[in-house]
Amino acid sequence: MKQKTASRSIKILVAKLGLDGHDRGALVLCRAFRDAGMEVIYSGLFATPDRIAQIAEDEDVDAVAMSLLNGAHGTLFPRVVKALKKKGIKDVLIVGGGVIPEIDHKDLIKAGVDHVFGPGTSLPTIIEHITTGVSKLRKI
Repeated sequence: MKQKTASRSIKILVAKLGLDGHDRGALVLCRAFRDAGMEVIYSGLFATPDRIAQIAEDEDVDAVAMSLLNGAHGTLFPRVVKALKKKGIKDVLIVGGGVIPEIDHKDLIKAGVDHVFGPGTSLPTIIEHITTGVSKLRKI
């Protein structure tokens, strides 16, 4: 991986996993992140955890934002975390969002997801969390 500097704009991968074909929210996130000055890479629909890890490595991203609406978050989010670790990618903020029951948030965080956003979370809140999280990672 290349050396990440504090002055580089945040590079974020927006990932649509598995068989979830609902991409409107992910596309809204892409635009919001871009408008906030981030460099955005979009995985496209139906990405696998290994594909997400490969894109993250190839693009040297600072953050991965996973979007999932089909209920497979308990399986797919941890698989992405494992795929990233398998490639030795440790200095990346990992967040997830979608229609994810509150009861599942703790298990996802325990599995390595840094934060889970639910429906109705404002774009400024998501952007602030990512900006702050990436800044902390860059200081480590």
